[in-house]
Amino acid sequence: MEIVVRLDVMLALRKMKSRELAERVGITEQNISLLKSGKVKGIRFETLARICEVLDCQPGDLLEAVATP
Repeated sequence: MEIVVRLDVMLALRKMKSRELAERVGITEQNISLLKSGKVKGIRFETLARICEVLDCQPGDLLEAVATP
């Protein structure tokens, strides 16, 4: 099983740019980019909670478990 990050989808739904999210969450735009691309090994719960707060969503809206063949 693989965890897929759907941050780009939520940003599009909220009509928000990565730069604005980064500023409001308090992390770098580069870290947002890494999250969107799925090139991270983990995320702090504190950061995930802040992203969810800013985007008004639940963690399940951002992360999806996908079966791997």
